[in-house]
Amino acid sequence: MNIQRILIIEDDLNLCRFIETHLKRNGRSISSANSISEARAAMAQDSFDLIISDLRLPDGDGAEFLRSMRRENNPVLHITMTGYGSISSAVESIRHGSSDYLVKPFTGEQLDVAIDRLESWKRLAAENDYLRREQVEQEGPQHLLGGSDSMGKLKALIERVAATRATVLIQGESGTGKELVARAVWQASPRRDASFIKMNCAAVPENLIESELFGHEKGAFTGAFARRDGRFQMANGGTLLLDEISEIPLSLQSKLLRVLQESEFERVGSNKTVKVDVRIMATTNRNLKMSVEKGEFREDLFYRLDVFPIFVPPLSERRQDIEILLKHYLQYYAIQYKKPVPVVESSCLEQVRTAPWKGNVRELQNAASRAVILSEPMRKLSPEDFGIMTSQPQSDVAAAARPGGARLIPIDPSMLRLDHVERTMIEKALEQTRGNKTHAARLLGISVRTLRNKLHEYRLANPSDENGSSPNPVPLDAAVKEFLKSANPA
Repeated sequence: MNIQRILIIEDDLNLCRFIETHLKRNGRSISSANSISEARAAMAQDSFDLIISDLRLPDGDGAEFLRSMRRENNPVLHITMTGYGSISSAVESIRHGSSDYLVKPFTGEQLDVAIDRLESWKRLAAENDYLRREQVEQEGPQHLLGGSDSMGKLKALIERVAATRATVLIQGESGTGKELVARAVWQASPRRDASFIKMNCAAVPENLIESELFGHEKGAFTGAFARRDGRFQMANGGTLLLDEISEIPLSLQSKLLRVLQESEFERVGSNKTVKVDVRIMATTNRNLKMSVEKGEFREDLFYRLDVFPIFVPPLSERRQDIEILLKHYLQYYAIQYKKPVPVVESSCLEQVRTAPWKGNVRELQNAASRAVILSEPMRKLSPEDFGIMTSQPQSDVAAAARPGGARLIPIDPSMLRLDHVERTMIEKALEQTRGNKTHAARLLGISVRTLRNKLHEYRLANPSDENGSSPNPVPLDAAVKEFLKSANPA
């Protein structure tokens, strides 16, 4: 993690100028203050990654300034400067929040070493935070659930490949749980006690992917203020998941191929070879063979990745698992939202089973979260709670059949779709008004413009004008004719 914005608090103008000049050579942004009051004014106007401060200042004690920052929960890093005779005070300041100290006089190199040390500390802290977040994700609803035949075959493949170090290519539609499969392989492998690092190749800007994967040296490019390890080095001894591998730029694929073949690479800006021991897994929702044919993906890299392919089936091919998944997610989100586990109507459960779920398990998971949020005590969940619409809302045409209105034929919803109901009502209104659209619209309780739109939608346009009659009655669909005949025998 780079330290870019630095505030110097020092009343010795020569020392302040020396520090400022030295640090600006590395492209950092430097601000200076000669007192605590000036420093507080600068901090009110801007944020800083690091404060380099003397212990003795004209308007107060640097240690007390540190204590006040700690009370305010200000997370900025701090280096204390002190004379040789006040080292004990500098050490004491570390107890109150200082990150390091420098004894005057010091060289520019000593200053660089101190800052590099803090950057390394920040990097490790960030990596630890990353690993903690990963652990939290693993403790969430992250299980391969289901007893369908397709899930049984998938679990058998995972068990077989987990014991090896073979590269695994996991394919499937978005939302099917490809990352869960990768985690399952890792958790069942001999590397389960080592790190599991992932990188979403589609989420990293193209010009930063190489640095993210392999790391970089200090000064390798603008903004590279310190050496940084990449994902391969973070995963050394463990497993690296390359999510959405198809998004790796073609220009970088040869370097990735070399790591897979030789287990070595160079950081950006370095000619020193780094050896690593990493198991690779990759996921994709694209057809990589087709990408190879289009010249978008290297053929040799594809075959290096495709050592042990695993296909994750879509939810539509494992509907037997939907009830198990739904129960799991409802229980999980009920705990998360501190609500009772809701009960699902039996008829609703059947509609959940048969819903399309084009977004696969992820869509079902999101729907369960929504349903728990909408749930109320003593009320069973309905399809609408899951975002499943049981019928289309009535349009203004369909809503026009009211007492005193047009004498329209009653429609059995179980026999005809809503669009048939609407079409039939329009046809009967035109029939009763001899094709007069103005009168038909008034009879239906809608505007003439709406009626015209509906006529166009159902391809019922006829040659009559607004006040004329239709010389050719609009033909009814054969099925509708038959139904109308049976519904109106007279």
